[in-house]
Amino acid sequence: MNQRSSVESVEEGVSHQNLKRASCSAVLTLAYQSLGVVYGDLSTSPLYVYKTTFSEKLSLREDDEDIYGVLSFIFWTFTLVALFKYIFVVMSANDNGEGGTFALYSLLCRHANLGIQPNDEKLSAYAIEGSVHTARSFKLPIEKHERFHKALLIFVLLGTCMAIGDGVLTPAISVSGVHLKFTGLHENYVVMISCIILIVLFSLQHHGTHRVSFMFAPIVTAWLLCISSIGVYNIVRWNPSVVNALSPVYMFKLLRNTGMAGWMSLGGVVLSITGVETMFADLGHFSACSIKIAFTFLVYPCLVLAYMGEAAFLSRHHEDIQRSFYKAIPEPVFWPVFIVATFAAVVGSQAVITATFSIISQCCALNCFPRVKIVHTSSEIYGQIYIPEVNWMLMCLCLAVTIGLRDTNMIGHAYGLAVTTVMFVTTCLMALVIVVVWRKRIVIAVSFLLCFGSIELLYFSACLFKVPESGWIPLALSSILMVVMYVWNYGTSKKHQFDMENKVSVDRIVALGPSLGMVRVPGIGFLYTNLGTGVPAVFGHFVTNLPAFHQILVIVCVKSVHAPYVTEDERFIVGRIGPKEYGMFRCVVQYGYKDLLQENYDFENRVVSELIRFVETEEHDPGKGIMQEADTSTLLIEYQNHEAGALDSKLMDLNLGNLDNFIHRDESIKILRARESGVAYIFSHSYAKAKKSSSIFKKFAINILYAFLSKNCRGPDVALNVPHTSLLEVGMVYYV
Repeated sequence: MNQRSSVESVEEGVSHQNLKRASCSAVLTLAYQSLGVVYGDLSTSPLYVYKTTFSEKLSLREDDEDIYGVLSFIFWTFTLVALFKYIFVVMSANDNGEGGTFALYSLLCRHANLGIQPNDEKLSAYAIEGSVHTARSFKLPIEKHERFHKALLIFVLLGTCMAIGDGVLTPAISVSGVHLKFTGLHENYVVMISCIILIVLFSLQHHGTHRVSFMFAPIVTAWLLCISSIGVYNIVRWNPSVVNALSPVYMFKLLRNTGMAGWMSLGGVVLSITGVETMFADLGHFSACSIKIAFTFLVYPCLVLAYMGEAAFLSRHHEDIQRSFYKAIPEPVFWPVFIVATFAAVVGSQAVITATFSIISQCCALNCFPRVKIVHTSSEIYGQIYIPEVNWMLMCLCLAVTIGLRDTNMIGHAYGLAVTTVMFVTTCLMALVIVVVWRKRIVIAVSFLLCFGSIELLYFSACLFKVPESGWIPLALSSILMVVMYVWNYGTSKKHQFDMENKVSVDRIVALGPSLGMVRVPGIGFLYTNLGTGVPAVFGHFVTNLPAFHQILVIVCVKSVHAPYVTEDERFIVGRIGPKEYGMFRCVVQYGYKDLLQENYDFENRVVSELIRFVETEEHDPGKGIMQEADTSTLLIEYQNHEAGALDSKLMDLNLGNLDNFIHRDESIKILRARESGVAYIFSHSYAKAKKSSSIFKKFAINILYAFLSKNCRGPDVALNVPHTSLLEVGMVYYV
């Protein structure tokens, strides 16, 4: 199978796993579930958009042109950015069902040489799909410049960190927005109630997206129906002519009449689209089709009616601007709607929480975030995950923001800056995707960038004025996260480079065996390394200090590739190291960033089965006496169920054809007997240290920051579910 067809088969398999070809009922079910997770944030924006927009310099005049201007900005921003950009364009650029800025970066790296991740060689079609980019009529000039690769990574990390910052700010602003009716309630009680709600919300996350979505979907559905109905009521009762505000002319009138005040007020308008980026990042939890259906046929019309209705009410009640949403609710239905609003505000945080889990998972798989525990909460949709460490860290940060700011206006200012930054990063990456992945003309990409990028830069410039107030919060959070991500990626890359430059010669070690007193002990040794080729330096360090290693040695390389999934046929790549008598093999195990790591099968038996299959087929032509995977599994099971001495007679009973064809049968028996003696997992407990000649910045990054992160993150043995009773760690210092 060539690389292109292999990649296409993966995409077809992923499409099936993401239910893109599912029945209409399944898609509609997912669309319903997405309401409880994806759209909670977006649907609760009416709680604070008008309040934040008119909170400072922009004041209401006797005529209604200011209100009409703000409504016009909300409508066209919501339509152009949320509907046209994200639903119609960006959703189509998902990375085999996975969304978010980092997924776009992964997609680009697989189609062009834009990544800085080290690659030993093209292990398979999954290792670098970028080999496909040679079929393009041209190569991007920027592919040749390593500095651009690093700048692109930093740019992507900026958007990623700002998206994670949303996960801190959204719960705070959503929960804090529900108390606006109770002006007489003391601020301390409001903060205490908000904190309790946040603690309960984060405590529910371990149940998984599937259960949470079914729990929250009825709330969001009821909320959308309520605010749209109230919107229609307010339009009819207070000002039916508010529909004229949909004309873009009122946007220009607002900026002309209000000047600087109107421009700065756009920092509040942008809050109407705060959930669109998390809508894209949550794509892996559902499917593109289900999210598009829910947004187009329910979320979009309901929110447009809600904003129009509130504007109609404001046009007749200027004095109620700071409590306009709740004042616009008819008195007979106020309390039922208020209860639904309270629950909806709580649910509004769910979108960014699940999006943060997906983003962190992608970053971990591609060596841009320290290892954390990732719990897969669904056996059907692999993108539904839960990360305990991230969940509780988010909760603590949300509580700190809620207690520290205590005001939705202040939180909104910080929120708007984070949202506009993420959206602009997505726009720039999409422009590259249009050229690199979709292979469209550059003029199309430039038009896309100018159209949507100009809108987002306009809002970004308005939000910059809020930096001294509270806009510094997302900047500080993203800066810290960017340092963590970049240092981890930098340290990991340097360690990999050290391994590449210090590979050992197996022939030399074996030749020195008698002088070292080297012996081979019974059993199988799994030596883990990040190298896809060659023998790592830790092996030489191991045998020179303890001159003995196992009868069968397997150098295992677990690779996370730029693809969400890897099919089982491409999961294992087995090869031999040195002559047959060495008994040394290499096994590259490939995982996509949405695959389950060793949770579906017995890893030891699977590797042994692949080794037997390899030695039995090593010197045979296809179709001539090749032992298929099922046969190797049968051989392994039979060997485990019978005495080793009875193996030869048992082999004769197996339906394997003429045993004379298997010239490596003795080696297969040797592997099975070694498996019976036991399996040991050998890991490098390495420490990275900067060379003495390194700059002070590099020494600080490697010796302090990277060392701290390495010490406090989960070890590779924990991430790979290695049994502690079989674990052997080899200490080694990497001077990078």
